[in-house]
Amino acid sequence: MTSIVKLQVFSGAYDESPPCYLLQVDEFRFLLDCGWNEDFNMTYIRELKRHAHLIDAVLLTYPDHNHLGALPYMVGKCGLTCPVFATIPVYKMGQMFMYDLYQSRHNNEEFNIFTLDDIDAAFDKITQLKYSQTVNLKGKGQGLQITPLPAGHMIGGTIWKIVKDGDEEEIVYAVDYNHKKERHLNGCVLESINRPSLLITDSLNSTYTQSRRRLRDEQLMTTILSTMRNNGNVLVAVDTSGRVLELAQLLDQMWRSPDSGLSTYSLALLNNVSFNVVEFAKSQVEWMSDKIMRAFEDHRNNPFHFKHLKLCHNLAELSKVMEPKVVLASMPDLQCGFARDLFMGWCGNAKNSIILTCRTSIGTLARWLIDHPKDKTVTVEMRRRVKLEGSELEEYLKKKQEKEAEERLKTEQAKREAEDMESSDDSDLDMEVEGSSNVTKAKHDLMMKSDRNSRSGFFKQAKKAYPMFPFYEERLKWDECGEIIRTEDYMILDLPPADEEVTQEKSVPEDEAMQDMSEVPTKCVSSTITLEIHANVKYIDFEGRSDGESIRKIITQIKPRQLILIHGRPDPTESLEEFCLSSGCLSQTRIFAPHVGDIVDATRESHIYQVKLKDYVVSALTFSRARDAELAWIEGQLDLKEAKTDTSARYEPEETEVAAEELEKKKLMDLFKREDNVDAEKEEEEAHVHVPTLEALPSNKQPGHTPVFINEPKLSDLKMFFLQAGIQAEFTAGVLICNNKVAIRKNEAGKLQVEGALCPDYFVIRDLVYQQYAIV
Repeated sequence: MTSIVKLQVFSGAYDESPPCYLLQVDEFRFLLDCGWNEDFNMTYIRELKRHAHLIDAVLLTYPDHNHLGALPYMVGKCGLTCPVFATIPVYKMGQMFMYDLYQSRHNNEEFNIFTLDDIDAAFDKITQLKYSQTVNLKGKGQGLQITPLPAGHMIGGTIWKIVKDGDEEEIVYAVDYNHKKERHLNGCVLESINRPSLLITDSLNSTYTQSRRRLRDEQLMTTILSTMRNNGNVLVAVDTSGRVLELAQLLDQMWRSPDSGLSTYSLALLNNVSFNVVEFAKSQVEWMSDKIMRAFEDHRNNPFHFKHLKLCHNLAELSKVMEPKVVLASMPDLQCGFARDLFMGWCGNAKNSIILTCRTSIGTLARWLIDHPKDKTVTVEMRRRVKLEGSELEEYLKKKQEKEAEERLKTEQAKREAEDMESSDDSDLDMEVEGSSNVTKAKHDLMMKSDRNSRSGFFKQAKKAYPMFPFYEERLKWDECGEIIRTEDYMILDLPPADEEVTQEKSVPEDEAMQDMSEVPTKCVSSTITLEIHANVKYIDFEGRSDGESIRKIITQIKPRQLILIHGRPDPTESLEEFCLSSGCLSQTRIFAPHVGDIVDATRESHIYQVKLKDYVVSALTFSRARDAELAWIEGQLDLKEAKTDTSARYEPEETEVAAEELEKKKLMDLFKREDNVDAEKEEEEAHVHVPTLEALPSNKQPGHTPVFINEPKLSDLKMFFLQAGIQAEFTAGVLICNNKVAIRKNEAGKLQVEGALCPDYFVIRDLVYQQYAIV
């Protein structure tokens, strides 16, 4: 059956905001990416939160914050509970992206939008997939299949293909892809897809002309070499674990070459998780280019065993690297992280160079430097953490002591209650043992016991205290293997001599001192400063995306039946839309270019609508089964009083075929809406969806209709069916002859015709043919 396909745009349309879209296929809703910009703008997140309870699955394409940055917030703060699908590298490198982003923000400001626990909770929901691994969805997604395909750009980058079983519906979601082969990645496979029913792709680079890779590599090497010979430092602003792999491999190869003249200089990678990023890259060779795979299989040569690249995790470690040096530092937008710190420290020296490798969002410091190359002064906010001193430190310590005292009281109270429970259990056990045997006692208590028979009065007296110091018996803990052993009881401590201890204290490195600084109470302070830019600032494109000419060729080659253009500024979007409209290859293609907040109805059939049904209407329907669906005929009239006008479709009273599964779900939605305890946000969301109500016509006004036969059985299938039913069947000149009495053929219109003498065999065969159809 034809599917209802709609796309709602939360972010990433007619601008460069991060991609985030809600794709509806029948009753199943996919969230395509969940990106967030560098400033964590809450504008579109508010709209996304309203739809969180409707999302059935999340599909992630790349591991950077521009494609999954809002996922920890949605899971940790908004209660998103649906499954998330991503490739294995997106899962691993995505964690590194988010850890580094959180720590970079936390080092300089009070960052509380999400926590590390929220990151872990979000990534625990991810189902890790391999390329071309097909997943059959369950529940509301019964009959839907999702398949990740290589997209290039970043390791694990994905083009998602969504297919509906038994239908021609094939939806392809491809953004930020790269068709060119790089050093560490193969190109995308988008060119191998032919005639999908819907292609959702971006127009970000549709007017961009990219220079050849060789020229860009030479430009990078020339800039680095000239700066090094001038005794200056080079800052290369890169991401955490995506495009940095391409640049790290390139620079390490340049340093290995004896002809480059760079081996005498230093090369460093600086971010909070640099060691983990390189280790993950070493273990994910099978996700990389064919050249890397062959080198690893033939010679066990892993290109990420760097010889010259030094891994640093903070500025103290970087300070030990000899100058002049080239530093790959995160973040590429220069809004936070070590790249921003180094830029503020190095931009005033004319000997230094700043290399920007990607065009980040509008409004970031890196984008301002790219768009205003001639401006030599910039005003920035300087944020840093400082130790608490004076009255602030005293107040902090006082609050900390009060909090620790409260926690101690709670702990002691809980321990006391647990001991009381255990003692009461032991007393019950002692009474049982004492009752079962008069000779042997289970417990020999040395404490004095009062005489139970002597009573001095009518009222109950308080228990007397035992004349003994309190003693708490240590209870042994057991597991399935026996008593739990405490390793600290068996450790041997080798204490160094006094003079050796003093020597060790003097040799504490600076980075350990900085780690101790993180233990002391701090606060964030900020100030606005004006920087004089004397360093050489240059943008060299290492984004790894297809350019405008390639995008046009790919779209005309795959020839989608419908095309939705997203994630691009107005000029590139309109330019690509005009090209598609004027192209002869795409003359039959429906093209959409939505804005943020729009809902695109990409349903291919023009006579299929989504309606609400009353309970009495559903109960009066008679269903007929056709393959994996049930159909019913209903004659009614649409009530548009409560529904708002929808520009994507015209709702007119007409006869409509509705799948039973859809009807039942609509019924449940109506019942759910009428409950008193319905959530306010859900109620608002239901009102936001433009779905009219279908009212049944009175029986005296129903015009009636000719029965409709739904299905297209093949003659070969009918032959097998008749043979299983014990009826002789064979083909003669394309006609199926049954029992030598009845002939079944297809006419020019593709309809089956049953011909034969009026005999019992004719009616039996006709009934069997009718069983192959759903008759409504």
